[in-house]
Amino acid sequence: MARYAMVIDLRKCVGCNACSVACRTEWEVPIGHSRTWVNHSGAIGEFPNVYATNFVAQCNHCDDPACIPPCPTGATFQEKNGIVKVNTDLCIGCGYCVEACPYDARYINPVTEKVDKCDFCADRLEEGLLPACVTTCTANAKFFGDLEDRNSIVYKKVYEEGAWRNENDNASIGPNVYYLGTKNQLEIVKAKFGPRKSRLATPAQMWKDIIRPLVFGAVGVTFVGQAIAFFNQLRKGEEPIDD
Repeated sequence: MARYAMVIDLRKCVGCNACSVACRTEWEVPIGHSRTWVNHSGAIGEFPNVYATNFVAQCNHCDDPACIPPCPTGATFQEKNGIVKVNTDLCIGCGYCVEACPYDARYINPVTEKVDKCDFCADRLEEGLLPACVTTCTANAKFFGDLEDRNSIVYKKVYEEGAWRNENDNASIGPNVYYLGTKNQLEIVKAKFGPRKSRLATPAQMWKDIIRPLVFGAVGVTFVGQAIAFFNQLRKGEEPIDD
């Protein structure tokens, strides 16, 4: 079984956005949203030691996707080849997976009101074609293939050239989009474009911020109501009713 991955060579990327335009055209991505996009770091450092990089981002099709467990309907799932997909028939647009993704690689389509994201152009793969972003990269900076195939280009770039995965303590979930770059480029990516913490509340946060206030509030309202009833009975000269 194939295990698909992508390698992006930041040393070659010129930031032209041909990949994101091709993706938008191929999948009719609404304005204001992206399946793949290019970040520009801007100049970092002081002259003469000034560095910059372009950083191409998309769904990472992780080994252990953070987006799958929060989905209440099973709409988000992973195929055996590693591609993470969304079943739009099951998706209710709740956005839990959007909040869980540490790479901000998902969005809710305002037209369909369903979650959308990169799926490595799965329909094109079935036709024997490469993802649209790969075929249109003007600098030949994007590579796609099977990590299980020793003869594939991504196998060589990952296991022989040492391509790097964008993960840290916030997300150690095995992203399958890899990067090649200079030491300075990868350091910039780590500092500016590393994965964030999940915005979904943990059980402890849920208790502290939501459930506990509601419980205490409900208890307080009940106590106040009983106190009012008690004093009203006293005012009227009635005997309090024992429970």
